[in-house]
Amino acid sequence: MNSPKISVIIPTYNEENVIVECLESLNKQTYNNYEVIVVDDGSTDDTVKVVSHITNHQSLITLLKQKHKGPGSARNLGAKHAKGEVLVFVDSDMTFATDFLEKLVKPILEGKSKGTFSKEELVANPENIWSACWTINEGWEKGKRHPKNYPDKQKVFRAILKSEFFRVGGFTPSGEYTDDWSLSKKLGYLADNAISAKFYHKNPESLGEIFNQAKWIGKRRYKFGILGEFVALVRASLPISVLVGLVKSLINKRPQFFVFKIVYGSGIFVGSLTSLFGGKSAK
Repeated sequence: MNSPKISVIIPTYNEENVIVECLESLNKQTYNNYEVIVVDDGSTDDTVKVVSHITNHQSLITLLKQKHKGPGSARNLGAKHAKGEVLVFVDSDMTFATDFLEKLVKPILEGKSKGTFSKEELVANPENIWSACWTINEGWEKGKRHPKNYPDKQKVFRAILKSEFFRVGGFTPSGEYTDDWSLSKKLGYLADNAISAKFYHKNPESLGEIFNQAKWIGKRRYKFGILGEFVALVRASLPISVLVGLVKSLINKRPQFFVFKIVYGSGIFVGSLTSLFGGKSAK
């Protein structure tokens, strides 16, 4: 009996340097009935060219394109073209254990869950100094992209039944960093942990990547509206960034964290200002 088909959906935006490794990793999966849909979200680099070259040699990969609207919109477009019964959402800077898809969808196929995520999200580039600083800043457990005692239910779905996805109309696309949280809110429940579904996710590994990622994070809508925006601006201001950077660099014995925090804070500050004055939310 054949396994149910699953559709792996990957939004991309200027990911020419990482997308090949991601697709090569997916090509080695033990699960035997799946497709990969890459949705380019208006890249200005050679992402489309790189993926197009790969699709010429791998029939399981489909490339779709749209104007730059953000990852939520890109994932929705991929889902509309998906042929699988289960949708899997991953990012282009991820790589995977060979049994990742098999383990991720197992609770769904066994009828134990409607949607899953995995606690086995490991840092792909832990030796990079800026990646290490990102982990410190987030308060994550060393080598992992989450803190200790991470709950077994989370807002972000890595896999979900397609029928459930379309029952609520998919993601609410705002272009923001938190686009992928919108699905859980609409469904009214959280994703269940898929045991041993191991994958690797890169932290930003240059000051430029740190600034751009922080700027995108800073563009999100804040809980208390304008007051939340103001608090974010204060926390990301240069004096606060200098103070926090100095203290944490000493505590963690990472002098580079001082520079990291100033760059990160600058990104959050610029992103928050952009959001405050009605600028684009997409990355």
